[in-house]
Amino acid sequence: MKRRHFIKNASLTGVGLAVGSTLVGCAENTSEKTSSTTIASSDDKKATLPLVIATWHVKDATAKAMEILQAGGNALDAVEQGCMVEEANEKGQSVGKGGLPDRDGNVTLDACIMDKHGNCGSVVYLQNITHAVSVARKVMEDTPHVMLAGEGAKQFAVSKGFKPEDLLTEASKEAWEKWKIEAKYKPIINIENHDTIGMLAIDKNGDISGACTTSGLAYKMGGRVGDSPIIGSGLFVDNEIGACVATGLGEEVVKTVGSFLVVELMRQGKSPQDACEEAISRIVNKPNSNYKDFQVGYIAVNKKGETGSYSIHQWFSMTKFQNGVNEQIQSDYFNKTKTT
Repeated sequence: MKRRHFIKNASLTGVGLAVGSTLVGCAENTSEKTSSTTIASSDDKKATLPLVIATWHVKDATAKAMEILQAGGNALDAVEQGCMVEEANEKGQSVGKGGLPDRDGNVTLDACIMDKHGNCGSVVYLQNITHAVSVARKVMEDTPHVMLAGEGAKQFAVSKGFKPEDLLTEASKEAWEKWKIEAKYKPIINIENHDTIGMLAIDKNGDISGACTTSGLAYKMGGRVGDSPIIGSGLFVDNEIGACVATGLGEEVVKTVGSFLVVELMRQGKSPQDACEEAISRIVNKPNSNYKDFQVGYIAVNKKGETGSYSIHQWFSMTKFQNGVNEQIQSDYFNKTKTT
């Protein structure tokens, strides 16, 4: 998962020591042809469905989601199975198996999912289960609850047939051991040490679903939970309006209920792009904001199939699969001051 340079002068909440590689923007064309639906957008252009967008450079994930949609599947199945690709990607070190652990060496996962009816499910501080997003879906569909946490979430997952496994890979353990030598928590922006995959999809019927899954901040305090599993912060879907997912410093997203804010701004008539930009402005314009020390990014889609993305700092990107093209799109950003 090439989502690097996201945090190059400030690791979140002072988290340090993670290695990033240069984010390379690229676009891929695919020859897959399938039946599609067109809907009118506000500028009289035609948006073609189905459509998938996700945070970061995750073309394998968006390809899987589109495969589901092209086969006639719905948006909920698409976002779940798309996110599962990254959860199983041990090299990503930020989602699912192989995720970087907390300061005690425990890999803990957070995830949520939301469907076209506004139903949602979430798990927080889940351990030893790779596919947290699928457990979240089970919470949504098989319980009267929205959120399960910790050991309770694990027990529920096992009862549903999920098999426990050690999520701390040798590579992540080695990185953790190196971090423990100094155990510094100095903010350093744009060195990636964690992240999230958030995914939104619109199926051929025009219905929207979304999902978000992460292993959270690397070397975080035990028990820390960010925005990713919190409905309205890390993810929000309103099938009449649109949807949004967030990435970055979860504490700042939670403080502004960011994804819900973006959707509500779209309800008021803003485009997904304008809504994402306004949500970022709410963060950076807070009194005494230290936004130069952290990153937040949003992606959004509205019912018309229009999309948008925006972040505080450079190097955030969105992967978009539409009209047979699976491409990485560099996001516009707020802080245009020159950085090294």
